[in-house]
Amino acid sequence: MPNKKRSISVKEMEFIASIRGKSISDFKPRTFNKTYRLRISDEEYKKLEKFREQEAHYLDTLLSSDKTPRILIFDIETAPMKAYVWGKWKQDIGSNQFISEWYVLSWSAKWLNNNYMMSDVLSPEEALQENDNRIVKSLWNLFDQSNIIIAHNAQKFDVPKMNARFVINGLTPPSPYRIIDTLWVAQKQFGFTSNKLDDLAGYFNIEHKKETSFELWDRCVNGDQESLNYMEEYNMRDVEILEQVYLKLRPWIKNHPNLSLYIENKEETCPYCGSTNLFDTGTFTYTNVSKFSNVKCSDCHAISRRRTSDYPKEKRKNLITST
Repeated sequence: MPNKKRSISVKEMEFIASIRGKSISDFKPRTFNKTYRLRISDEEYKKLEKFREQEAHYLDTLLSSDKTPRILIFDIETAPMKAYVWGKWKQDIGSNQFISEWYVLSWSAKWLNNNYMMSDVLSPEEALQENDNRIVKSLWNLFDQSNIIIAHNAQKFDVPKMNARFVINGLTPPSPYRIIDTLWVAQKQFGFTSNKLDDLAGYFNIEHKKETSFELWDRCVNGDQESLNYMEEYNMRDVEILEQVYLKLRPWIKNHPNLSLYIENKEETCPYCGSTNLFDTGTFTYTNVSKFSNVKCSDCHAISRRRTSDYPKEKRKNLITST
């Protein structure tokens, strides 16, 4: 029960200590089994239960025996920087004018085609201390498991921002992964009026994001629990939208990571979604020196080409190319 003394593991004690802005060395373990026993508040108990649920899901993912690639869809919300300024427009702010740096307020993530939503948000104490160490570590664990990572503006914002917080918080590089940036895809492959995630959702008849204003961020950095909870919900809704937008854009993505390499099927496999439900289109992709038959996926509708040339061998010696 909450508000009562409970026995918790070393890893759970590290989690509680981080919420309280302390180190695990500040608490004494029980000598006979190296667990900890302490009184936990209602709010800490809720966070602990969520931590346990996510740890269980983390272990399930690690123990998974199939070769399905682990594709992580994620989004972060960061705190604004504070600085002294003398005007509203075109300010050149020196390093000594900054009052505080940006940091991560919350993150949300899910594995592609998995309904389980993962998230983490600062406690009021962590927000006031501008301490994102705990939630940065929890997202690093997911990065480290991932084969492919998907985010909107991943290349210029989400991934480099998280790399900065990883190294600042003393973490090593996560295991290598590929990146799919839905903003980059929207910009390069289409001519939408707006490439914002919420506008893309509108074009595709996907339910829009939750309403926010700058006041929400202001209340979050000042440690308001209700606002932090809302920020986490806002973050999770963004990830739900992002998954649907990605699936809509997926068959159009040039050089999409080849899922066939991860799955290692004996039969032909769609490089976009991993399905084996393919059919010949009767068309070809032509290069300057060869041609390849095209196949289409009945599930994700992406068109791919085979790697074996369909150009007759007896005609290859007479083939010339432009210079």
